[in-house]
Amino acid sequence: MDTGSRIYVAGHRGLVGSAIVRRLQALGHANLITRSHRELDLLEQAAVRRFFELEKPEYVFLAAAKVGGIHANDTYPVDFIRDNISIQTNVIDAAYRNGCNKLLFLGSSCIYPKLCPQPIKEEYLLTAPLEPTNEWYAIAKIAGIKVCQAYRKQYGFDAIAAMPTNLYGPGDSFHPENSHVLPALIRRFQEAKENGLPEVTIWGTGTPRREFLYVEDLADALVFLMQNYSEAEHINVGCGEDMTIMELTEVVAKIVGFEGTIYTDPSKPDGTPRKLLDVSRLAQTGWKAATCLEDGIAKTYAWYLAQIKSNK
Repeated sequence: MDTGSRIYVAGHRGLVGSAIVRRLQALGHANLITRSHRELDLLEQAAVRRFFELEKPEYVFLAAAKVGGIHANDTYPVDFIRDNISIQTNVIDAAYRNGCNKLLFLGSSCIYPKLCPQPIKEEYLLTAPLEPTNEWYAIAKIAGIKVCQAYRKQYGFDAIAAMPTNLYGPGDSFHPENSHVLPALIRRFQEAKENGLPEVTIWGTGTPRREFLYVEDLADALVFLMQNYSEAEHINVGCGEDMTIMELTEVVAKIVGFEGTIYTDPSKPDGTPRKLLDVSRLAQTGWKAATCLEDGIAKTYAWYLAQIKSNK
């Protein structure tokens, strides 16, 4: 993949896709192909095939997906399993049929069992039951891995799969109900600060442990893997460190400037008790995350404030 290669970034307006575009542009890639949902509905197989026949991308970053937090996954199971399976199958098949050199499929660390040994190695996939609140999305992503492996086995198509840990950064969703934990916390503490609220209550007990990766680091890792990784087995992408949700909450509150009391609500679901990826295989390829959590949250908070200002 050189700076003149035709590169399609599916999902370029999302958290990950937009970061991939920024990273590729920073490296001098000028021949990027993007389409909005209005321009190309990836759920429509015929439309996807026509697009690939016309554009003939040489490399594909498949970052398009139906995503959301615990509430969204638990409320809309049909949307999460149906839409994600359709999107990834349509794109992978069309890429192969139209001579694409290589495709990178982006999954999620929720593919692993709920009570997985920690840190989580790639080989732990499909060894025990999934977390029930997001199993529909997880099953779709597992199917994506297997589709990549099937096309590699049957047709020799160079399709690889990367499984990132929990992500955050510029471009994230701050929806009051359907966002992930970190942007949800930023929004809640900002609104509490603006309204002078004395307290904030978070979902669950605050004891689950989570790993967080700044999305700009992920984009750097994905471009690196496109250039340097070509194996059937999926590869974990993370920073190799985690913290409790309460610890994360306290960091966010400090950065936002909320000085009130923080309470937990044990009646709400915690999700998986711990989710820390083993990134030793990634480290062996020569890649390592560069952004510490505090710096990443500060940059994300600044981006969020800018969005609020621009929308007024």
